[in-house]
Amino acid sequence: MAGIGLATVAAFGLSACASGGGGSSDDLSATGPITIWYSNNEQEVAWGKQMVEAWNADHPDEQITGQEIPAGKSSEEVIGAAITAGNAPCLVFNTAPSAVGQFEKAGGLVDLSSFPDGASYIEDRSGDLAEQYQNADGEYFQMPWKSNPVMIFYNKAMFQQAGLDAENPPLSTYDEFLATSKTLQESGAAPYAIMPAPTSEFFQTQFDFMPLYAAATGGTGLVEDGKATFGDDAGHEVADFWATLYADGLSNQEQYQGDAFADSQSAMAIVGPWAVSVYKDIDWGVVPVPTPTGTPAEDTWTFSDAKNVGLFSACDNKGTAWEVLKFATSEDQDGQLLETTGQMPLRQNLQDTYADYFAANPAYNLFGSQAGRTIEVPSGPNTVQMLQDIRDAWSSAVIFGKGDVDQTMDDAAAKVTDLAGQP
Repeated sequence: MAGIGLATVAAFGLSACASGGGGSSDDLSATGPITIWYSNNEQEVAWGKQMVEAWNADHPDEQITGQEIPAGKSSEEVIGAAITAGNAPCLVFNTAPSAVGQFEKAGGLVDLSSFPDGASYIEDRSGDLAEQYQNADGEYFQMPWKSNPVMIFYNKAMFQQAGLDAENPPLSTYDEFLATSKTLQESGAAPYAIMPAPTSEFFQTQFDFMPLYAAATGGTGLVEDGKATFGDDAGHEVADFWATLYADGLSNQEQYQGDAFADSQSAMAIVGPWAVSVYKDIDWGVVPVPTPTGTPAEDTWTFSDAKNVGLFSACDNKGTAWEVLKFATSEDQDGQLLETTGQMPLRQNLQDTYADYFAANPAYNLFGSQAGRTIEVPSGPNTVQMLQDIRDAWSSAVIFGKGDVDQTMDDAAAKVTDLAGQP
């Protein structure tokens, strides 16, 4: 779900680098009991418990002890503290890609490519999307696990009240989206058209700018070949589009205290498949994010909102941990994850592999298709600062209308390029 709390990751990066992190052994073949952490989300806890039970039933000498990630300001802060103390679990099934570069730099993660079948397993499972989860040297310090591809939810009743086509809403181009937003507001159907969080946390960049930039460019990441990409016409158009929504009062510059879509304060929301169950009491529809001239759904890209799995260097029995990681991301367990949580395994041919699930759960079909066309945050130890620099520029120019939008985004791109070249 959107809204991960990573405000303390940057501070962790400094302290953990100083300590060098914790590591118990370079032996990748050692076997025996391991400990894992999984998210405290109710559905993921249910998945985690059944996965542990299934493994333990067949591996009496390599038992898993599973638990929810300990409480803290954020999962990343808790993981970072465990790395610094040298007592991280073997596996964490809730590792944000934004934090992986810092965890790697601190010495807290194992390069999965160092296992004989590491890279081949990841690439066979995830296909072309796997490359986005490599570091600059082509190594995998995270297992691509599951995504929540971001799309546009809309309230059909509000669209009908505004006299709009609720089954085929005019939302595919920027011009259509803006015109529809004005109709929704001016008709009195909705106080606001869409209300992404206007707050300054770095991760909010992932839920307004990144999805539309991915869509506008056919899947270009924010950094390619060591340079920021978004100081281009597509990046300018995305920023100008959102700036218009804010300037015209179609999006709110103040943070709403609650869920604006659930509370009928906003006719649309930018969300992932987790929203299917959360908004079950709303008659909703879903469409891809808009593009400048309109892109067919089957060709539209977006942001992944992925959570991955890290294998941590403090683990004594890394051989068992790797085998558990493969078991937990097997076709059967990925199917269990999809069935239990509605989140999309980062697995190629997803809809064909789980055709029965998508036939029985048509609400997830568009998300299943979209899962194959997602971009990830830039890799490396400076990801958080990159996203924060973008967010600071966005907050100033796009949300609050201070300064020239294009120049402000260009300046942010220059900062990101500089960070991309730093170790």
